[in-house]
Amino acid sequence: MRSRSNSGVRLDGYARLVQQTILCYQNPITGLLSASHEQKDAWVRDNIYSILAVWGLGMAYRKNADRDEDKAKAYELEQNVVKLMRGLLQCMMRQVEKVEKFKHTQSTKDSLHAKYNTATCSTVVGDDQWGHLQVDATSLFLLFLAQMTASGLRIIFTLDEVAFIQNLVFYIEAAYKVADYGMWERGDKTNQGIPELNASSVGMAKAALEAIDELDLFGAHGGRKSVIHVLPDEVEHCQSILFSMLPRASTSKEIDAGLLSIISFPAFAVEDMNLVNVTKNEIISKLQGRYGCCRFLRDGYKTPREDPNRLHYDPAELKLFENIECEWPVFWTYFIIDGVFNGDAVQVQEYREALEGILIRGKNGIHLVPELYAIPPNKVDEEYKNPHTVDRVPLGKLPHLWGQSLYILSSLLAEGFLAAGEIDPLNRRFATSVKPDVVVQVTVLAENSYVQDLLRKHGIDVQSIADIHPIRVQPGRILSHIYAKLGRNKNMKLSGRPYRHIGVLGTSKLYVIRNQIFTFTPQFTDQHHFYLALDNEMIVEMLRIELAYLCTCWRMTGRPTLTFPITHTMLTNDGSDIHPAVLSTIRKLEDGYFGGARVKLGSLSEFLTTSFYTYLTFLDPDCDEKLFNDTSEGRFSPDSDSDLGGYLEETYKQESQDELDQYINHLLQSTSLKCYLPPLRKKTSEDSHVFSAVHSTRDILSVMAKAKGLEMPFAHMTLPTKVLSAHRKSLNLVDSPQPLLKQAHEDDFQWPRDDHGDVDCEKLVEQLKDCSNLQEQADILYLLYVIKGPSWDTDLSGQHGVTVQSLLSELYGKAGLNQEWGLIRYISGLLRKKVEVLAEACTDLLSHQTQLTVGLPPEPREKIISAPLPPEELTKLIYEASGQDISIAVLTQEIVVYLAMYVRAQPSLFVEMLRLRIGLIIQVMATELARSLNCSGEEASESLMNLSPFDMKNLLHHILSGKEFGVERSDVSSTRLQSPLWGPEKNPPGPHVFLPSESASSPAGPPGFYPYRNPVCSARKQNCLSPGGILFSNAL
Repeated sequence: MRSRSNSGVRLDGYARLVQQTILCYQNPITGLLSASHEQKDAWVRDNIYSILAVWGLGMAYRKNADRDEDKAKAYELEQNVVKLMRGLLQCMMRQVEKVEKFKHTQSTKDSLHAKYNTATCSTVVGDDQWGHLQVDATSLFLLFLAQMTASGLRIIFTLDEVAFIQNLVFYIEAAYKVADYGMWERGDKTNQGIPELNASSVGMAKAALEAIDELDLFGAHGGRKSVIHVLPDEVEHCQSILFSMLPRASTSKEIDAGLLSIISFPAFAVEDMNLVNVTKNEIISKLQGRYGCCRFLRDGYKTPREDPNRLHYDPAELKLFENIECEWPVFWTYFIIDGVFNGDAVQVQEYREALEGILIRGKNGIHLVPELYAIPPNKVDEEYKNPHTVDRVPLGKLPHLWGQSLYILSSLLAEGFLAAGEIDPLNRRFATSVKPDVVVQVTVLAENSYVQDLLRKHGIDVQSIADIHPIRVQPGRILSHIYAKLGRNKNMKLSGRPYRHIGVLGTSKLYVIRNQIFTFTPQFTDQHHFYLALDNEMIVEMLRIELAYLCTCWRMTGRPTLTFPITHTMLTNDGSDIHPAVLSTIRKLEDGYFGGARVKLGSLSEFLTTSFYTYLTFLDPDCDEKLFNDTSEGRFSPDSDSDLGGYLEETYKQESQDELDQYINHLLQSTSLKCYLPPLRKKTSEDSHVFSAVHSTRDILSVMAKAKGLEMPFAHMTLPTKVLSAHRKSLNLVDSPQPLLKQAHEDDFQWPRDDHGDVDCEKLVEQLKDCSNLQEQADILYLLYVIKGPSWDTDLSGQHGVTVQSLLSELYGKAGLNQEWGLIRYISGLLRKKVEVLAEACTDLLSHQTQLTVGLPPEPREKIISAPLPPEELTKLIYEASGQDISIAVLTQEIVVYLAMYVRAQPSLFVEMLRLRIGLIIQVMATELARSLNCSGEEASESLMNLSPFDMKNLLHHILSGKEFGVERSDVSSTRLQSPLWGPEKNPPGPHVFLPSESASSPAGPPGFYPYRNPVCSARKQNCLSPGGILFSNAL
């Protein structure tokens, strides 16, 4: 019989250690590991870390096998790993309804539980009795599911399980905007049960999403049905938020030793090596002690001053824990593994020696890693006076399975039994490698031959959408609908991916669906959503931003390919030429650089060989998922409300009408423009009426009361008869407080009435048939909206199903074509349109340690946002804070998006700003317009509401930066505000916002220019700002 080699003997010693310290806690039925002999619960995170030593030892045996028994031992250890991972899978699948709910609500009450019963896989505490929402734990499971599958283990057995894992991906993909309780289960450092955005959760989610993307869960035995798909924009959102947070761990935690798992093994989530080193040095300098590292500063867990009988602390209790925090040896194992991965032998040796000195010698001399070292109760005062001088005593679990496992794994790595790549088969350790420069491929497509001819007149030769057949071009929203099919499973009642905005990374790939190549236009060009896409100058600005974003964030093989459509909405007002801003942009793209991004302009056929492809095989005809499988197909999208039509509908008449074509046609038709309102006549100089910028709750109550014959103060409303024009009251954002509304007389209201004296809505509809003025149509529809509601069927022109909401949607499209921004914003509020990226924008601002408030001052109307909120909850809060003033609510969303753009691109603008008060920013903007135009607060507020999105964004930037700006007053009858930045245009006259590029101290300006030096810059030194008499400190 062959004798054992030295390596075999050493491995046998580690096998005994693993059996006596880890596997002895494994339940033979479920495979779960209990925390200790006394504590029978199984924590998800602890179980995964605890089994890593078993996984590593199994690979070490297979690699260093001396005899057949070693191979058998390797298989036995690997099956222990599979059993545990499947046990955790069973725990989560028993809570499948929570996964389904959480995808939509992101509520702490709907999250997967953090711990389970070891013997039964059932829950052990209620939903509200523990800090269950721990995105990092679920992400850690997915990360090692991917790594272990890549190493050769078969953990997933059925397609139902594949569908569940796909839905777990949807569960964690929004981690960058989810406040959770973090890896220490306590949330906010104050231990009040308050969830917060945690860098450890965001980083682990990013790592898991990257690791599992395009992975076949059946390994070498799988096919297209077992592949997991991840959208790249969700990964990049996590990366962006993580970068802005580090080295800080959360709003309440300056630093956290748990970040070691993010900057190094196992996540390797940070791509900037400088940031990795800064975070590591922060942990060493602030948290490291003689026995390990503190979890975070003022951590009271198991300290002598902590009351173990209370779940939460008192608000002022944290000071008691300063300098006496417990030290955890487990973090030194992270430093050892980190040293192995970085090839730093000195670091490995240093921490191995330090760890050996604090291990506990157990029975038969085995080494045990204690949970933590604490200050003895009688030595607390001495430690307060002289930190890190008192000898500590081990407390908590012995062994601490998490620490014990990583100790064994680090030893196997340090002694050469395992290579770094064997526990990282997906090569996450190369995250900080230098990335090649990215060239963005841009293809410009004309919507039709007419637009193509207009471009050709300027010497720009592009293909039309019909020319590139058989390549298919679709709006980005279609891709969102297609991805909503991913992960659906009737057996487990899983609905798949929620309908969500897909960013420019997702639309810059080419897709192969049923053997057809698809390209999708970016969502910022889609006018079906928020109104920013109605402004051509804003589209150009978004293109510049997105191209720079692609250059910075593209990580896939192949080049990004952005398809930019030139549509009829990008023409001048009379439709005779291309909008100057769009034309100028195409010229710049031809030069090869735009906004600092390297671009290559060409036809789509030229880019087919250099683009990145994704195969959406879950839509193949032989897959179980059917395109038409329920009766609500037209209602996935929250915006499927007969908006503007798809610009690609005509192309489908030329296509073979298979199921995919029918499905896409169905989606386009569900949001196509249906014309019921009479055509508009051309605007004349007599049309001085501008739709009011505000209709608040008081408006609605007043109108409804009058409709019922009740006496109530009436807020302004203009009808075609103009009887009520004298009672109009414009929004005033400058003067505060606003005057009370005056009591109106009954005789002042001369709208059509029926025999009972009530407002005759049928006669209003008859008036609407003959109304060819945009503003008058708006007034009638608003009155119908207030009295009858959005779902009331008007039966306009005898057509059934023509609701008030569908007419408002049509009016929204007309207002967009006429650039009536005040009306556009107001109808957006009535239709409850919301910015698709609102939650992401708020998270961007919060991740820079800045609080938000929404609503006009003062409190309690002004609401504070200090942690990310689910999209629906956030939108509801904004409307509540705006007092149901829908124009302010919509403008608030717009301002938040612009602020997020600036905080990403120019974070220096926000230095020393502790709180961004959106309502106050809006007031400041109106105040400065009033000052520049020398007009009343009402006129300035109305002018603000009628600014184009592009001008609004620029005005915000110049107020934030303290630069000089001015407004040119011109024809006040026009509601359009034109920026002269693109040079002379053939547009109707209107107020102009001049945002000069020269020095802010320059007195020069065009005629009508009213210079004003904004005091923001100088005010930062005094922490105050007082424009127009509004005083605030550190809280713009």
